[in-house]
Amino acid sequence: MINPMQQVVIAVRKRDSEAVIAALQDAGVLHLKPIVGGPLNTGTLAGQDAAHRREDERLLARAESTIAELGTYRPAPAPLPAQGEWERAVEEAAQPVSVLARERQEWQADQDAVSAYGDAVRALARMVGNLSGSRRLGLVPFLMQATDNPADLEAALREVLPERYALATEAVGGNRVGVIVTLRGERDAARAALSRVRLGELRLPGRFDRLTLGEAAAEMETVSKNGEARQRDLNARRDRLAQEHGPALYAVRDALKDRVAVHDVRAVSARGKYSLAMQGYVPGDAVPALQGALGRFGDAVSYELHPVDEHHDLSIPVELKNNSYVRPFQVVMGLMSLPKYGTFDPTWVIAVFFPLFFGIIIADVGYGLLFLLFGLWLAGKAKRNEGWDLSFFGAYVPPATLKDLSFVTIVMAAWSIVWGVLTGELFGTLGEHLHLFYVDPNIVNNLWGWTGIRAEAHGEVHSGLIPTVFPRLETDYFSNVALVFALLFGIGQVLWGWGIRIQQGLKHKDATHTWEGIALFGGVLALVMMAFATRAGKDFGAFGNLTDPRVLVMYAGFIAFIVGYIRVIKQFPMLPIELLSQGGAVMSYARIFAVGLVSAILAKLCSDVGWSMYERIGFLGIIIGLVLGAALHFFVLALTLIGHIVQPLRLHMVEFLNPTGFNTETSPRYAPLRRLSPAATAPGQVK
Repeated sequence: MINPMQQVVIAVRKRDSEAVIAALQDAGVLHLKPIVGGPLNTGTLAGQDAAHRREDERLLARAESTIAELGTYRPAPAPLPAQGEWERAVEEAAQPVSVLARERQEWQADQDAVSAYGDAVRALARMVGNLSGSRRLGLVPFLMQATDNPADLEAALREVLPERYALATEAVGGNRVGVIVTLRGERDAARAALSRVRLGELRLPGRFDRLTLGEAAAEMETVSKNGEARQRDLNARRDRLAQEHGPALYAVRDALKDRVAVHDVRAVSARGKYSLAMQGYVPGDAVPALQGALGRFGDAVSYELHPVDEHHDLSIPVELKNNSYVRPFQVVMGLMSLPKYGTFDPTWVIAVFFPLFFGIIIADVGYGLLFLLFGLWLAGKAKRNEGWDLSFFGAYVPPATLKDLSFVTIVMAAWSIVWGVLTGELFGTLGEHLHLFYVDPNIVNNLWGWTGIRAEAHGEVHSGLIPTVFPRLETDYFSNVALVFALLFGIGQVLWGWGIRIQQGLKHKDATHTWEGIALFGGVLALVMMAFATRAGKDFGAFGNLTDPRVLVMYAGFIAFIVGYIRVIKQFPMLPIELLSQGGAVMSYARIFAVGLVSAILAKLCSDVGWSMYERIGFLGIIIGLVLGAALHFFVLALTLIGHIVQPLRLHMVEFLNPTGFNTETSPRYAPLRRLSPAATAPGQVK
């Protein structure tokens, strides 16, 4: 749910403003809103305030860049040095770190040069031998692609340097390297010949360009031999600097951010000669914290709280507040924009249906157990207060986020296991091969109605421990049941989305969106009832059967669509096209069936291949089958996993949330003014 907000206006004497802002930072509940216009000054600071801000921002940027160069994450908290020592603490770290950063850049440049040019330079050095140090002769090295013709270069050289050059080439990888030897004063003529055949002189990067070919080859060889040792030394030095300076750097950085935040508050406030006024929002349950922070200043601070105007104020921030089960799924909501204040928070819907849809798609006990182990691994790291360094993605997942991810993963795994039992799948058909799961036609028919399955058509009678009640792999007779089952979710969620549209329109007294919701809710319901009444278009004579309640609901739905369309035809003239689109949105839920079936078929093939090895070879086949089957399962899961996660998300983000209006309006995130550094000593009461 969306946490209700209160709007607050605060007025304070200018000389007390820093102490008041510090108290608001300690409280950590006020979301500031800039004051625009009016008789007081707003915006950019001037004079001494501007100078202080520039100095704090300069030192903060220095600390930030030093922390970035150290490549370290937040260490254990450390005492904050005295304010007069902040610049010294930053510079003591920044200077050696800058030197180390330059050395790392130079080392990386050398590594890149060796990787790109090492083989070519070694070949060229062998070709020229002692000529690389000659004072009379000039060398012009070059690279040729496999499609370049050396004869063209030979002809160009004979034209500009008849009998006064030597040319040699050698294959290196898929290309060729070559060198032209001529008199030192005629190197420009050799370069002109290269240009005529669209070749260029090989110029080495960085410091290697100043060396002869022989010297460059020797230096690159040294870089290659010492590269790993050099990298270990640089990393060790960086780690030592991080341990030595990291805690103090973070402490100073946080304190500087707090000081800059004070300047930011003044910049978005209204300032007079003797006073300062600020405005913002505070959650209703955090009002006591705000009152406690401001109350100790007595008459020096005046403030006023009043309800927000959610109909006209577009800048009300949003804070999601959900129960312990739903709250971790806010990490999934982080992939979407926040809902507009005063509207519908879909987090709990995602918490219920996203893992359910994922479980229906995966529906495999084996895969579910793998996800469960992964979720428990994430939970263990979070419990130990460890983050997850995804440096190959350039990301770092903090422990708090890992805790939420682990919970979401475990719930997804639980649904995968539950549906794996229902579908009778353990790493595909491995459970069937082991006689753990079996299909009983009578049980399937009793649960789902007559599916067309017959014992004699099913082949040999299978036996096992657990009957399969949702045999999605039995496509010859169960596909229609599985497809309709998936579409029922679409019918429910799309109609639910338009129902929310109606509710929000009524709440905000928005007649246009109310009638739009009525029209499309009725239209989608009518299409669904028409599909059921006519058996997907096979019996259009059902239109006249007014004793069928589905037909009556269909006509009522079409009437609601027509009335709603007439009311909003000026705003939404293409609403009939949108109705067809919403019919397609319902059909999109077939992805739950289709994507899941593809996953199940691939898993079945993996297990069948491994099992066939056991049946053909015997004991050795067991080992080969296990290895082969595990490798295939891992490959298939890695290949399809992103799609299994994205498809349920897409159904919620597009098919469900589009009708609610969620994707068309948003509000800023609740970002209260908070202190990063340790709380300052509480100031005395100001009289």
